[in-house]
Amino acid sequence: MALAHLLSPVTFAGNPLKNRMVLAPLTRGRAGPDRVPNKVMGDYYVQRACGGLLITEATSISPEGNGWVDAPGIYTSEMTAAWRSITERVHNAGSRIVLQMWHTGRASHSDFHQGKLPFSASAIAIGDGSSIHTPAGKKPFEVPQAMSVEDIKRTVEDYRKAAQNAKEAGFDGIEVHAANGYLINQFLDSRSNQREDDYGASLENRYRFLAEVMQAVLDVWPAEKVGVRLSPNGMFNDMGADDYKETYLFVADKLNQLNIGYLHIMDGLAFGFHERGEPMTLQEFRHVFNGLLIGNCGYDKDTAEQRIAGGEADMIAFGRPWISNPDLPVRFARDYPLAPCDDMSHWYGGGAQGYSDYPSYEEASGIGEASKLV
Repeated sequence: MALAHLLSPVTFAGNPLKNRMVLAPLTRGRAGPDRVPNKVMGDYYVQRACGGLLITEATSISPEGNGWVDAPGIYTSEMTAAWRSITERVHNAGSRIVLQMWHTGRASHSDFHQGKLPFSASAIAIGDGSSIHTPAGKKPFEVPQAMSVEDIKRTVEDYRKAAQNAKEAGFDGIEVHAANGYLINQFLDSRSNQREDDYGASLENRYRFLAEVMQAVLDVWPAEKVGVRLSPNGMFNDMGADDYKETYLFVADKLNQLNIGYLHIMDGLAFGFHERGEPMTLQEFRHVFNGLLIGNCGYDKDTAEQRIAGGEADMIAFGRPWISNPDLPVRFARDYPLAPCDDMSHWYGGGAQGYSDYPSYEEASGIGEASKLV
């Protein structure tokens, strides 16, 4: 039997994917102040439909979840209809697309919430010296409100409603964002979660919020169409605790028992490493998780091929290289050179510039339109 490789097909939730390349979720802030997805966002995803699976940019489940200027939402009928127009275009272009569900928690600011402080597991601010871009400019992070049990229950219902909206919008699945220091991660991390009730202290209790979110979304979606993203090595948004290995292997085991479709692990260190031990590897998660395993963060073609050929990962997600190379799978397949990653200052703001205006290699070279991989 031939070894799997990056451009070989794989099956997700009973659907064949043309390759094992995943478009990583990339927050780009193109939805505008109303947070309703638009045509330029659809153009962006269609251009990258040569990938096997596309994961949307992080998408807020509720107004309380907002914490990024002009990022999209999935909590109104208008947002749902706008996303539907995008999923239809992606399907017509021959790819599959899942929605990443997001609540920023303390990685937000009162400027997003009419003067009300954002929520978190505990009243502990992001303390790494970073700041946040708000609608009123760049500001320091604030001390958040510790969520009451009522707040938690309401937020779980927000996830349920967002999952229903995602289904109505025609997505092929959903990804629960439990990484990068956002709300669910704030409950999992033993430094940001200092609660003494049923949602804090023990591993089981720190997992409880994610467990309730999973129960809610699995009431809406079959398990095989649900994924979860984790960042065990990450320090982004002031994450990292000494018990990180115990925490994330416990979480992965619990998720495995739910028979979800995939686990998306940010094993790479491109976003910074918390340096509280040795970095966790995909192999460690392979021992406890039986579904599809997606590696992410800092991969190139060669390292991706190594992980897949070695059986450590089933798919690999690419982020920054896919911004300036919309035809990244085609470039890999045909050994075309890659356009360099663009200046990060071009990533944000309205319109197509620095977003959907990057040409494919064949367009730039004048040799025709980029071919789709099938």
